Amino acid sequence: MFTSLSPGTIGIRDISLPRAIELAKLGGFEGLEFSIVEAAQLADEKGVEYVKGLFAEAGVRPSAWGLPVDWRGDDAKLDQGLLALPDLAATGRKLGCDRVFTWIVPGSDERPFADNFEWHTRRFRLIARVLADSGCRIGLEFIGPKTMRAQRQFAFLYTLEGMLELARSIGTGNVGILLDAWHLHTSGGSADDVRKLRSADVVTVHVNDAPEGIPVDEQIDQVRCLPMETGVIDLPGFLRALQSIEYDGPVTPEPFSKRVNAMPAEDAVRETGESMRKAWKAADLA
Repeated sequence: MFTSLSPGTIGIRDISLPRAIELAKLGGFEGLEFSIVEAAQLADEKGVEYVKGLFAEAGVRPSAWGLPVDWRGDDAKLDQGLLALPDLAATGRKLGCDRVFTWIVPGSDERPFADNFEWHTRRFRLIARVLADSGCRIGLEFIGPKTMRAQRQFAFLYTLEGMLELARSIGTGNVGILLDAWHLHTSGGSADDVRKLRSADVVTVHVNDAPEGIPVDEQIDQVRCLPMETGVIDLPGFLRALQSIEYDGPVTPEPFSKRVNAMPAEDAVRETGESMRKAWKAADLA
């Protein structure tokens, strides 16, 4: 496993890829979640080797990229995204980064569960086949908080087991999980559930902590804390479980913390990086 930075999750937005790489290095992160669209544009302008060199010179690995397809929209938007995806996926692979991710709403106001399951299966099968042609994998993130599920008329997948079922139903062999410690905790899961996984099931990982004094069913999705900040989530146990299944991918903090978001960028990455080192030490990974 290795630590990875996602600047947007700590309030750092509208920065260039070179600046993001610089900040990842400053915070002591080994990897970086990045925009594949931006990376591809830079590669078109200056060459793939130039982009690879930016990462290599900083000692930072390209760790994962968000799916650049509007799969939640209408068929025309999906088709447009699918047309652009082969070239983007090929760029990701050339950069040595085959891990892709997206998240799935735990409910719908239009589709009952069975219809929604079929809808997601059909759409992600199209996406996953394109990614497979470039040797890329995609991780689907389940969203755990009850407060999110309560907003929709029809409930949908919100647990690790449920999202694994969807991944299997897609059937392309390159679909797994974006496993987030927050969503595992708020869905009622635990480190024991992680130990039942295969390493290949987990495409990428996010970590965080939860505010104190709030019942789990009342936690609000984007009100979180830095890893190890409160101890509400058993992050050392979560990381040890990942180690036990020999997961070897990125682990990215996603605190969605107003306090961290308000910091200057360099202070935010330093404090977030320190929180990850604390987690690594507590899990005996340092």
